[in-house]
Amino acid sequence: MQYSSISKITLEGRVLFVKRDDLIDPHLAGNKYRKLYTLLQTPSSTYDTIVSYGGTQSNAMLAIAAMAQKKEWNFTYYTKQLSQTQRKQLSGNFAHALALGMEHIELEDALYREYIASLRLTADSRTFIVDQGGAIGEAKVGLEVLAQEIIAQKKSGAIESDIYSLSTPSGTGTTALFLALALPEYKVYTTPCIGDVAYLKEQMSALAELPKNLIILPPKKKYHFAKPYKEFLEIYKKLLKSGVEFDLLYAPSMFEALLEQTNEKILYIHSGGVSGNESMLARYSQKGWS
Repeated sequence: MQYSSISKITLEGRVLFVKRDDLIDPHLAGNKYRKLYTLLQTPSSTYDTIVSYGGTQSNAMLAIAAMAQKKEWNFTYYTKQLSQTQRKQLSGNFAHALALGMEHIELEDALYREYIASLRLTADSRTFIVDQGGAIGEAKVGLEVLAQEIIAQKKSGAIESDIYSLSTPSGTGTTALFLALALPEYKVYTTPCIGDVAYLKEQMSALAELPKNLIILPPKKKYHFAKPYKEFLEIYKKLLKSGVEFDLLYAPSMFEALLEQTNEKILYIHSGGVSGNESMLARYSQKGWS
């Protein structure tokens, strides 16, 4: 596979570099491509069904739907009960995933956690379960492939020789953790976009011991995931003017932290997820922010 390209952007006078993992595939791109890399290399005959769970606008959900279609696997996705607004406005990642063949099952809120916890007890050998956000140990291989790409692109001159700091935002922290483990000579910056620093450390520690080169930057204030914030929209617009579109859920928080807490040359690993901007921009518009 051809390596994802490197772009240079300017944000508030700061020059930053971006590894364009968002361009790998329209739906199966960014860190979700890296997390699902092992499954993508798995023979289609190995499984019949992929099962996952989470939110209705999840980037991981859409990526898994795209992968399942490519591999000709069934894909079942569990969520809590939809709101009336969600039922009326089937848009963004949810609509795209349904179009790709995803089977959606709603669970009553009170039963959700218990049912999700039982999935592995009832799954057979032909079923693979992807935990929310793609937080699976198999993701390690895909991040090691990314690490080798970064090393190769530095040798070729595509990445400047004095860049030894990387950045990627975190939901579960899977990408940042495994990237830091694969590249111990680099600093890997991340910030929690779901929950706080303690929650992020707990999620990552369930996968592996946290390495010293993994640096968690605390957010400026407590942000609620997927809630519209004016400052996030402003950062999104500035990034768009720089020539690259980023997602509205994770990227603004990461770039805000980088601008305020770092000053060296940084290579930002584009997480993809821009397909979710359709529904998020609609929510900003409803608030009168545009």
